[in-house]
Amino acid sequence: MPLRLASPREHPSAKPSPQPPAPALSEDIDAATQPTEGGVNDVPVSAAPEISDSPQNPEDHDPARADIPTAITRRLYISHFLSTWNSRSFEFGAVLFLATIFPVTLLPLSIYALVRSASAILFAPMIGRAIDRRSRLPVVRFSIVAGRAAVTISCLGFWALSTYTSISTSARWGIFSVLTLLSCVEKPCSVLNLVAVERDWVVVIAGKDEPRLQTLNARMRRIDLFCKLAGPLFIALIDGASTKAAIFVALGINVMSVPIEYFAIAQIYNVVPLLKDPKDIPSTATETKASGSSSSGSPHIVPRWIYAPFETVKFYYQHRAFLPSFALSLLYFTVLTFGGQMVTYLISAGYNSFYIALVRTLSVIFELSATWIAPRAMKRIDPARAGMWFLSWQMIWLGVAVSFFWAEPASVVAASGLAAGTIVSRIGLWSYDLCAQFIIQEVSAAIVGFDEARLISLKEVQGSHRGSFSSTEASFQNAFELLSYVTTIVWSHPNQFRYPVLLSAVAVYMSAFLFGIFLRRRRGHLVHRPVCIKPKRPERVDENE
Repeated sequence: MPLRLASPREHPSAKPSPQPPAPALSEDIDAATQPTEGGVNDVPVSAAPEISDSPQNPEDHDPARADIPTAITRRLYISHFLSTWNSRSFEFGAVLFLATIFPVTLLPLSIYALVRSASAILFAPMIGRAIDRRSRLPVVRFSIVAGRAAVTISCLGFWALSTYTSISTSARWGIFSVLTLLSCVEKPCSVLNLVAVERDWVVVIAGKDEPRLQTLNARMRRIDLFCKLAGPLFIALIDGASTKAAIFVALGINVMSVPIEYFAIAQIYNVVPLLKDPKDIPSTATETKASGSSSSGSPHIVPRWIYAPFETVKFYYQHRAFLPSFALSLLYFTVLTFGGQMVTYLISAGYNSFYIALVRTLSVIFELSATWIAPRAMKRIDPARAGMWFLSWQMIWLGVAVSFFWAEPASVVAASGLAAGTIVSRIGLWSYDLCAQFIIQEVSAAIVGFDEARLISLKEVQGSHRGSFSSTEASFQNAFELLSYVTTIVWSHPNQFRYPVLLSAVAVYMSAFLFGIFLRRRRGHLVHRPVCIKPKRPERVDENE
């Protein structure tokens, strides 16, 4: 008998009761998050009482004891692992394949990476509309099939270029052009799958259980970080022995993963009834108002595909979750990632392949630790405060590392100090990533009255706009990542690497500043004052006296 996750309306212990209308985001959320004299908003979300239709055991809210059936989580993690592994390994493998095929020039590699990233920015509005408006299962299945088809054909193209080395130059560049166009399919499909699963499916599967959502987020991010290290390392080891063998391994893994992902995601969809619920598509009147067209219903003079990106950016900017989201995107403007830029500098400073592998491994270990630290911090304090703590951690360690890097004259010592500070700061980076992701998905605010306390679930990003919001966020992340490459183009000499490093640190401090504004608006303060210096609440005077 197949497993089935009962929805609240089908739960046998649920009692029918009239449901109050959902609060308006523009009014009730402001009221819910407004600071009050008694420090009401200082109460952590986890400490507020939970409204439930049936008695609950307090241990059920322990993140380690999330009550999602194992059959669901196992299929979710397998599908996400295969998708992330294929994306990470092929992304790094394509760089190695192009470096082998075009050994004397960086132009093809630069064009390929630039166009691939730009495609994710260009197609962001389409990705968002597909997630928000279309049925969940066909969208994810399309991202699986189209993305794997693009990778399969690309692998055949890489094999042809590496095998037939005597073909004409025009033929080589023709095949390269096809590979570049295929990257414009593979990258948007990868973003579509990631946003749909992490920002929509996970929220629906977790329901309104915050610890359960935090647990799912942490485990999904753990998979991301593992694939970030193991995928490129795996393909690089094979490429070191034979480039053609690496191409066929990437091809084989992609082809074999298609049926597993295809049917695993369908089984999740069939088990969780809420995933089948129709989406709240904005009405025609709402779309007309948002797009700025006349109320008479006259057709648009400008095609929708031209003004649609501006609509999504406007919606993103005006949204309440804009500041934590944009602060997260701003962190992508960095060269302190142990990626190609910093690795190139470390090599120029005297590091060899062994030490490069060592610092990359240590960095990923610290990053993985964040997936255990962040959920526990969010459980003890609310995600907003935890996010500020983790950004502060990142600022402190990068501030020390960058200052040492500028002051130390010896290049090897300076590079080692910078690497050490960057490694430790990664805990703050990925912990904040989890906090921001939770804030964007769904946040609950505690509203406490004189006689009673009630918990109102408030969505920072409504279900009908998760795709548009998250795809716009992903486009900003890609844009800032491209800008980080611009800094190393402008300051390309290793002796000038200090300037991109400084700009990266400034971006972290700017990110913390933006998130501080968000935290101040929500909680009314940034720092908790000791009880001894808190202002006393004025005594209430009975009007009848």
